Amino acid sequence: MHPILGRITAFALSSFVLVSFVASADEFTKNTSRQVQIDVANATLPEVVAALASGWATSVELTQAYLHRINELDRAGPRLNSIIVINPAALRLAQDSDERRRVGEPLSPLDGVPVLLKDNIESKDQMATTAGSLALQDNITGRDSPLVAQLRAAGAIILGKTNLSQWANFRSDYSISGWSSVGGLVKNPHVLDRQACGSSSGSAVAVAAGLAPVAVGTETNGSIICPAQVNGVVGFKPSFGLLPNDFMVPISSTQDTAGPIAKTVSGAALMLDAMTGWDHRFYERLDSNVLKGLRVGVLDFSRNDSPKLNALFDRAIDRIEQAGAIVVRIDHTEPVSPDFWASAGVVLEAEFKELIGRYLSESPAKLPVSSLADLIAFNERYADRELALFGQDVFANALNAPSLDSKGYSQALALIRRTAREKGLDAIMSENDVTVLFAPSGPISPPVDVVNGDVWPAWAGAGAFAAIAGYPNITVPMGFAGGIPLGASFIASADQDALVLSVALAFETAGPGFVAPAYLPTVRID
Repeated sequence: MHPILGRITAFALSSFVLVSFVASADEFTKNTSRQVQIDVANATLPEVVAALASGWATSVELTQAYLHRINELDRAGPRLNSIIVINPAALRLAQDSDERRRVGEPLSPLDGVPVLLKDNIESKDQMATTAGSLALQDNITGRDSPLVAQLRAAGAIILGKTNLSQWANFRSDYSISGWSSVGGLVKNPHVLDRQACGSSSGSAVAVAAGLAPVAVGTETNGSIICPAQVNGVVGFKPSFGLLPNDFMVPISSTQDTAGPIAKTVSGAALMLDAMTGWDHRFYERLDSNVLKGLRVGVLDFSRNDSPKLNALFDRAIDRIEQAGAIVVRIDHTEPVSPDFWASAGVVLEAEFKELIGRYLSESPAKLPVSSLADLIAFNERYADRELALFGQDVFANALNAPSLDSKGYSQALALIRRTAREKGLDAIMSENDVTVLFAPSGPISPPVDVVNGDVWPAWAGAGAFAAIAGYPNITVPMGFAGGIPLGASFIASADQDALVLSVALAFETAGPGFVAPAYLPTVRID
């Protein structure tokens, strides 16, 4: 038995409610005569692990059940558009897992668990890695990103690829989050006319809607935290460098990272364990009592002017105080350099130009593009599909970005790192003698606007500084406004991932936790 399986099973059994589910026949699944004793719509990752370990469900039954939900909610029903492609080998992989369990040789606690990957992460299955673009619709590389190789070694079932903001939302400043030319527009399952955010919109929506127990997202700046918070799930952006970025469609060599999206903090920790080869024991080290006596810096300056958001955040502060935290209110910080945001743009554009050219030219697949200039020309050639809703101004700017060996790039990188780290988050924690920072995860999700692009309220939170600094950041549900989820974030210094996960678990235990989507057509009047 895997060393943490006993703890997982005990934890799941303590909170698990058995609900019968029978997968019906459809284009993806075959009917099964045995009832699956698990509520796949709401089951957390530890509960799914417990179901497999105890025999309540087989991997084939779970895979069929999730495929059924994908057919009912993503392809039909509200048409969430959260998944681009199903892995044609998913059921075969599930059968292999069931055989391993039958003979008592599971590879890990996650053996047989269906997981979803954002469609900018390569897997060696017969699925293209498209980043949502028609230019990559034939990008079947036959190779696993290292994190996918770890999941495969753990026996996880790669169920499919999730939709995303095209090119991870790095094509235009006037983009529509959650839209790609390959997958269409992802819908928020809580309130269908509201933003699902991005760029990991499909991963967050799929987990919220119970289309898989867990998914992988990626973040350069907010692309895990924002969609997780507006879809009412847990999203964890780990410390930069914890997970390798090989064989992922890139933006930045200094900020890109993958991370887990799950219904619960424990599920995110368990998934992160599998993604890192079980070396860090994130799940095993979870401590829901960690807030007792811990000094937590509340970033009051990171609020916006929304009364609903601020009321929810005030109640969240009360919860961490009641859990034993020593709350330190921080109502101001040093202003950033006027050049900070422009420099941040220079860094991303320079790194993207270099990395995307390398990725396209080195792909084993036969692609119609091999450079950023080729991508721009491709989009112009297929403008009716690619440019119908917004342009490619970011691509054009990146084409003229400085090289990575230029003084302009090195100065810009030094400025933003110093601002986000030493003069930013590190200074705040040191000057206030706090270990963890607490802030809203973002503003209330606005309505989708396909005419004007993303039109968000004044921003809230400090996620951009965590992303640029490369520090861990997690969002946990803190409540609803008009049926729209909102999250709260914990941020700490580099490599404090285990601490951040434990603090988030303590907050989750004291709060509302995951609430299933209501699929409202528009906002509810509170």
